[in-house]
Amino acid sequence: MPWMGIQDLWTFLVAVLVFLALPGPGTFTLLTATGRGGVRGGYTALAGLLVGDQILMWLALAGVAALLKANPTVFHAVQYLGAAYLVWVGISLLRTPKADGGDLPGSVRLAPGHYFRQAILVSLLNPKAILFYMAFLPLFIDPRQHQGVATFAALAGIIFVVSVAYCSLLIGAGNLARRRLIQHPRVSDLLRRVAGVFLLGFGIRLGLNG
Repeated sequence: MPWMGIQDLWTFLVAVLVFLALPGPGTFTLLTATGRGGVRGGYTALAGLLVGDQILMWLALAGVAALLKANPTVFHAVQYLGAAYLVWVGISLLRTPKADGGDLPGSVRLAPGHYFRQAILVSLLNPKAILFYMAFLPLFIDPRQHQGVATFAALAGIIFVVSVAYCSLLIGAGNLARRRLIQHPRVSDLLRRVAGVFLLGFGIRLGLNG
């Protein structure tokens, strides 16, 4: 039975973890800030990333709310499109060429002492995140049992808590060892392909259950 109008809760949790584990600008921002500013620098950057991410997420949820109110049939169509989007992202990750050992995609430059402001910009300057949330979040909302703002707040809260927990592990592991591991080309390739397999599976499963 859906909890707070959220269906496939465990799949949602695993999907969020998969996306967090996939190296990207946010991950590299966090690791760079930790390497330069220690644990305090890492958590300062994390706060900025979380604020930016929540802003984009609530903008997307406003669009999801409009779809729910407009027409349940349209909302179901969006859910199928979201499932297809996950399949497409999964296939794209699996087809991504291997890293050549040069500059790493997603690497960032941070000025010391301004981690919070710069981390917010890293999040907000990725407008595709809104489109991603618009495609991703409806997959886990039961249109018959959703509770409006409460359901949206539960989704945003889960992402927030899981993000803090995962990123705390990155910070706590120590920037030097963790950064070398996650930025190693072969490790990045492996993480990308594992994420691709999961997303492909999620998209097919959620599409069939839609």
